[in-house]
Amino acid sequence: MEFETEGSASKFERFLFLMIPIIFTLVLLGVLLTLFNMDIRNNVLAIANKIPVVEKWVPDPPQSADEATDPKQQAEEQAASSDKTIKELKSQLAAQSEQLKKANEDTAAQATKAEALQKQIDGMKEEAAAAEAGTEETDDPYVKQVKDLAKLYAGMKASKAAPIMENLTTDEMVQIFSVMNNASKTAILEKMDPKKAADVSIKLKETTNSTDMAIAALQSRLKQDAGASTKTTATNNLDKEKLNQTFTSMPAADAATLLGSMYKISPDKVITILNTVSDTVRSSILGEMTKNDSAQTAKVVNRLMGGK
Repeated sequence: MEFETEGSASKFERFLFLMIPIIFTLVLLGVLLTLFNMDIRNNVLAIANKIPVVEKWVPDPPQSADEATDPKQQAEEQAASSDKTIKELKSQLAAQSEQLKKANEDTAAQATKAEALQKQIDGMKEEAAAAEAGTEETDDPYVKQVKDLAKLYAGMKASKAAPIMENLTTDEMVQIFSVMNNASKTAILEKMDPKKAADVSIKLKETTNSTDMAIAALQSRLKQDAGASTKTTATNNLDKEKLNQTFTSMPAADAATLLGSMYKISPDKVITILNTVSDTVRSSILGEMTKNDSAQTAKVVNRLMGGK
């Protein structure tokens, strides 16, 4: 028995003697693995746990997070994460939709505002046009004739317009000059008799309004017509000579337009002028007057023939 015991002890000692290097090596390996990558250490521990006897001395490798987690729990966590992501996406989509809606509303408001402004501008233009048209329509015909006559004189040469206007009364000349531009007014006054030009200039300075000037012009015409019979024959012959010279040298169309405008202010003066010119010149002027206003020309011819 003692022999068997000693034999068993010897075997055990030999076993320990053989295992010590192995154990030391494993322990050293474990220490080294702890200092390096955890994945390598876990793989080595997993392999060592499959070796008989060695598995008793080697710790079990730790389970990964994926292995430690229950599949059901993983599914629930994945579903929860998906729901959260979907909610975030829906929230972002709703915010973008709201921004787009607001932008569309702002665009529509700007378009409405622009349309309203355009309508306002169009309305103002229409009102301005209507006011202008109304002004033209409500313009006094007498005033319009004075303006047309002033425009006609301004379009003539000053040397021709001056002697014609000198046959008007001072108040009539003032009335015409008052609606004429300064350049034409100056040019005609320079060609007029100095005394008459001075009288006109003084009265132009004293003018008030168109109504007063029109009344003064009509009154002066009545006075002149009333005193026409008292003029001397020499004076009448001199006036007729000037008128004949002026209207004979004037184109028939211009003379017709001028006399047509004058007839509405002073018909007697037009008859006097037509009586001073030759038959040929009178015929040409009447022909042009007929083109402009046949009814008025008929009245002129009737007056020339002694009618009223």
